[in-house]
Amino acid sequence: MKKVLFIVNPISGSGKKLTVYRQIRRYADRTRLDYSVCHTKYAGHASELAQQAVREGYGIVVAVGGDGTINEVARAVVHTPTALGIIPCGSGNGLARHLQIPLDAPKAIRIINEAVIHCLDYGKIDGRPFFCTCGVGFDAFISLKFADSGRRGPRTYVENVLREGLTYKPETYIIENPEGTERYEAFLIACANASQYGNNAYIAPQASMKDGLMDVIVMEPFNALEAPQIAVQLFNKTLPSNSHIKTFQTRRIRILRPAEGPVHCDGDPFVAGREIDVELIPASFNVVVNPNAHGRNKNFLQLMNEDILHWWQGQQEELRRQQTVVKRLNRNLLGKLRGDKGERPGE
Repeated sequence: MKKVLFIVNPISGSGKKLTVYRQIRRYADRTRLDYSVCHTKYAGHASELAQQAVREGYGIVVAVGGDGTINEVARAVVHTPTALGIIPCGSGNGLARHLQIPLDAPKAIRIINEAVIHCLDYGKIDGRPFFCTCGVGFDAFISLKFADSGRRGPRTYVENVLREGLTYKPETYIIENPEGTERYEAFLIACANASQYGNNAYIAPQASMKDGLMDVIVMEPFNALEAPQIAVQLFNKTLPSNSHIKTFQTRRIRILRPAEGPVHCDGDPFVAGREIDVELIPASFNVVVNPNAHGRNKNFLQLMNEDILHWWQGQQEELRRQQTVVKRLNRNLLGKLRGDKGERPGE
């Protein structure tokens, strides 16, 4: 029996958490899991709940929500025996997608039932943990714009990319690592522990969370005519073949730039100084993984079809919920028409 805590963020991500409560009760295996469910009430609460669960000896803490909730729980369980479980309910779902955790909640819950746990790597940028990617340049700039926009979702993100992309000015960076020092003029520099940002945007298709190394991606300047090709390659896992992309693997780097500015840590922006230190912490992070994920290599069309199917299943669930509400209203109205004693009109 595994002692498991499900931490549900009721307001973040795609708004499916109310149905997840019912799905946990239906699909969590009581013969394998001694589980309880709680929900967050404010920013940072998921991390507090997860830390308490670690102290109380829980074997697995499951984050039910978007990337923010997952990262809060993950930060609380690194360097502990407690494992992170994931039921993805967000828009990006970068870590879940890399680990091939299904976006369908019942399937994700069945993976928790199996409780196959691997010890994985994570990273730090200026002391802040990250699990998928961090970086400087355009993606950090867009993350800051996205956070300030007041609206969430892929549409807002794409709007910011299209509006700012053609006028963004690349910067000159110096990268120091154990192998030497290089100077780059770069559109962005990304450090990847996992393969993607989220939404199946693969910045480092070959990245592994078990190799003890991070993939460093330097995107050199390109013109407007080349932008569509780069966008396609980002989603079909062929970005490293682009001539504007330079990649290498390392354990740690220091990035030097002309002035302070935005940095992102798993899409969460903050302002950092001229010198930025990034390092990988190997095998320090227990995670419940998909035991059937090994060797799967889906193409872009398959991933798109999965997302469309997931969206359609969500629409069906919402339709069923609305039908239940309408039936309840009809029963209440019929009861009023019959009168307090249950008499039918005309009787």
